Amino acid sequence: MLALLGGKPLRDVQSRPWPSWPVWGEEEKERLVRALESGIWSYNGPMEQECLSWLREYFSSGMPLLAANGTLTLQLALEALDVGYGDEVIVPALTWQATAAAVLDVNAVPVLVDVDPDTWCIDPSCFEEAVTQRTRAVIPVHLYGCTADMDAICSIARKHHIAVIEDAAHKFGAQWRGKHLGSIGDIGSFSLQLSKVVTCGEGGILLTNQQDLWERLEALRNCGRRSSNMIADASGGQYGLEGDFIQSGNYRITEFQAAVLIEQLKRADEQNELRLRRARYLDSLLSICPGIRPMPFDERETKKAYFNYTFSYDEKDFGLPAEVFRRALGAELGIEVDSCYQPLNDCTLYRPLTKRRYQISPEHRKAIDPSRFTLPVSQELYASRAVTFHHKVLLGSEEDIEQIAEAVNKIADNRDSLRALS
Repeated sequence: MLALLGGKPLRDVQSRPWPSWPVWGEEEKERLVRALESGIWSYNGPMEQECLSWLREYFSSGMPLLAANGTLTLQLALEALDVGYGDEVIVPALTWQATAAAVLDVNAVPVLVDVDPDTWCIDPSCFEEAVTQRTRAVIPVHLYGCTADMDAICSIARKHHIAVIEDAAHKFGAQWRGKHLGSIGDIGSFSLQLSKVVTCGEGGILLTNQQDLWERLEALRNCGRRSSNMIADASGGQYGLEGDFIQSGNYRITEFQAAVLIEQLKRADEQNELRLRRARYLDSLLSICPGIRPMPFDERETKKAYFNYTFSYDEKDFGLPAEVFRRALGAELGIEVDSCYQPLNDCTLYRPLTKRRYQISPEHRKAIDPSRFTLPVSQELYASRAVTFHHKVLLGSEEDIEQIAEAVNKIADNRDSLRALS
């Protein structure tokens, strides 16, 4: 009998738990103590500088910066590009609400467009159709295990003189044609939030190859101070010289975050490689199951990274509603099995009209109303096709992966008993 109907689950997570996340050890603990004892608790300390040095070497051609979180890195990217009131920014419908919220926070208008039904990333044709004279930027989101088509996106952006901000929150360490994601557009943004594949609890990375943008980003994250105008005071702090300031706020990372981050960065490639091996193995096991279609493997993705494992589900071929299938799979495995993100035109956490801050004018209020967008592909994926679970599962053994496939087959064999739940 299926676990959802009162039977014994395939996995007893009390005796056989899934891999934990985040992964940490004595290295992080030792660095946190060093940061505490140093008295340097704020920003621009030695551990932050060590992180930046590591990132410069890792990305080779990019100039990195650290900030308080991944939402702010998107906002700072927009501000560095001088995007603001009267401008439009094109955003895919399937993404965490922060991608669009950052656009709202600079008083620009997020224009929501549909996604490719195979990769769930922004559809280049929908992007180009949405371009107007007011379009200043596009934010392609590399979602879960897939990568947005950066060849097409960059070509369209150049054609229309539009800036590209890569939301690479899910894809630290991944590459497209040998180039790191986040380094292909004008500015790349990474999240270091707890669930991400590189984490220090909260935090964000900015990456750009353009010196002028780096200088603006550095000032924007640090209360408007230009780094070239900074001198140390007697206590070891810094203050700015007269002139050449810009308006901003405090969006800096702390030394405690940097202490954890430097060790997490060292673990990233090995963890990504393990997730890739496990994901490809799971793809091979699930691909023979009717109604299950693993995500496509694009040869242009020369190095993969997985934030969560996802696959496409066909209700008709499998014989169960997606919502029932997800619940049954979660019950057998003792893990949370979800759909994809809610499409932003009707997302619980994306409600711009509830915030007075955005009520600039009746025209602006109408423009930022997400319900004005029709996004059939995204809505279908969310309602009936997407299956998603946490990437920590991919850090397990081959036996763990085989058990996931076993659970899918168990549900398939007993689907008739579940149909009443629909």
